Amino acid sequence: MLDIKITRTTTPKEKPQDESKLGFGKIFTDHMFLMDYTAGEGWHDARIVPYGSLPMDPATTVFHYAQEIFEGMKAYRTADNTIQLFRPDCNAKRFQDSADRLCMPPIPVEDFIQAVETLVDVDRDWVPHSDGASLYIRPFAFATDVGLGVHASRHYLFVIICSPSGAYYAEGLDPVRIYVEDEYIRAAPGLTGFTKCGGNYAASIKAGELAEEKGFSQVLWLDGVEKKYVEEVGSMNIMFKIDGKIYTAACTGTVLPGVTRRSIIELLKDWGYEVIEGKLAIADVMKAADEGKLEEVFGTGTAAVVSPVKELDWEGKVANISDGKIGPLTQKLYDTLTGIQWGKLPDTKGWTVKVEHKN
Repeated sequence: MLDIKITRTTTPKEKPQDESKLGFGKIFTDHMFLMDYTAGEGWHDARIVPYGSLPMDPATTVFHYAQEIFEGMKAYRTADNTIQLFRPDCNAKRFQDSADRLCMPPIPVEDFIQAVETLVDVDRDWVPHSDGASLYIRPFAFATDVGLGVHASRHYLFVIICSPSGAYYAEGLDPVRIYVEDEYIRAAPGLTGFTKCGGNYAASIKAGELAEEKGFSQVLWLDGVEKKYVEEVGSMNIMFKIDGKIYTAACTGTVLPGVTRRSIIELLKDWGYEVIEGKLAIADVMKAADEGKLEEVFGTGTAAVVSPVKELDWEGKVANISDGKIGPLTQKLYDTLTGIQWGKLPDTKGWTVKVEHKN
């Protein structure tokens, strides 16, 4: 158990009055969690303090060598005013996997969850009340050594900040157009594709910008070796319903093991669907579309839960999906998962964790 010291703000911010205008990641709560790491001593000085700037030397190593990892998760307010998290143990374990790959010290799962729960409890009044809105939680850690040598840092800072965020689909689940990227790659074997590190996202921005200029919402990434197998879409996992079966890329080092992805696969199997995790060639996806067998395509992730796809564009060929509408399975997955997260449906899987009011 962490001994978390709590220092409350003496100047609380005004809470947002119109939750329909929250947006995403624009507003931040009154407090943040901090904990330091020193080689030989381990993690220490767990504390919650007023939200504010972090003073850092210009030679702090994270600025130069990007030794940094993060997570993304949410807290939900149910109809009976309970605050709950969704599978925080999965985020905690993935944070450890990211830390290992970036040569950073791991944080015990129970400490990670305790830190998240304590901060959410302190700022529980910031958890939105409106339907579809939630408190987005961003845990992250980074190297804090000062100096320009390329090596693992001996000091780190673990931080958690929270942001009340509006409903992702305020006006309904609108299917999107996707551009299949076959020049730039997101990840390759042996690199950091399975982690949540900032470098992965920085490297993805250029292709995303180019796709937006062409009128597409996101990029569908292909594998980094042969550039023929589908992997992720934007910063989400992606699934294809082809002739009644569900196909998705396997998490074998180049694909992020998404918590939403994992949950959706469990639901699909419960419902009797065959889920195939492996290599799926983009050429086979387009062929299935030509044959009328590509029934639904959707991205999966924390922010959107599911994001239906209506069009894929690859080498000038266009695959139109589900008549441009959200497919019935995609809708059912969205309704089921959000129903569990917001407490509208019973949690028979043991996925939700209530945040007890202690602080």
